Amino acid sequence: MLIQDKKHFSLGVILAISFLLLLLGIMSPVFGGKNGLQYADDIFNKLSKGSSYFIPEATKSIEKFMDKQISVTIKYENPEDAQRTAQLLTLSEARTEQQEGTLRIEGSLGKIMATGIRDSNFMYYNDGEKLKSAYGYDEKQVMKDWWQAFDKMSKEFKKTKVFDNAKILSDVNKKVVEAAYNFYQIEPVKVSERAGTMTVLLVFYVLYSLWWGFALMFLVEGMGLTMTKKRAKKED
Repeated sequence: MLIQDKKHFSLGVILAISFLLLLLGIMSPVFGGKNGLQYADDIFNKLSKGSSYFIPEATKSIEKFMDKQISVTIKYENPEDAQRTAQLLTLSEARTEQQEGTLRIEGSLGKIMATGIRDSNFMYYNDGEKLKSAYGYDEKQVMKDWWQAFDKMSKEFKKTKVFDNAKILSDVNKKVVEAAYNFYQIEPVKVSERAGTMTVLLVFYVLYSLWWGFALMFLVEGMGLTMTKKRAKKED
């Protein structure tokens, strides 16, 4: 390999080696038993959860559905899923009738959603033991059952063109139930509480990317590899 520019090549080597040494440090478990990627991922997960608390808004949005009585039938492939859902709905004062994999639900739509939101709030604050104690089975499965019930009910209301019912059930699922399930056992942190840390991580990410980019650029220049536009040949 011919080195055309020793100064730039040497600078490229220094940058590349220091980049790799720092990468080795980042990938080591020096951040409280976690490596740098796990540490950063943990922080951003906490910040994401802290920005995903829509339960107060959802609670307010279902108020107008408290006096709205519904009668809807949803279907399950597994009768056991229908049985667990019927158990959830008893706490919302809903009446249920199960026939194999078919579950008929009657009651206040607002109260049904309120119970699901209450359970989601327990999960959001990582208090899944309350769900396990109330229903007698795994708390994450409880949230799956709520999600499935709301999703099936929403689809049935769409079929019958009761779109306001379908939309509110879908909104509660997306903004409340899914967030509670996906971020379970992660501590919520507000962005304002970790603004400094987040800024440092983002700035470091940009600088570290540029670091490697300059290392490659100097190495290439040192080997005399440049990209220049070929001059057009002049005709006499």
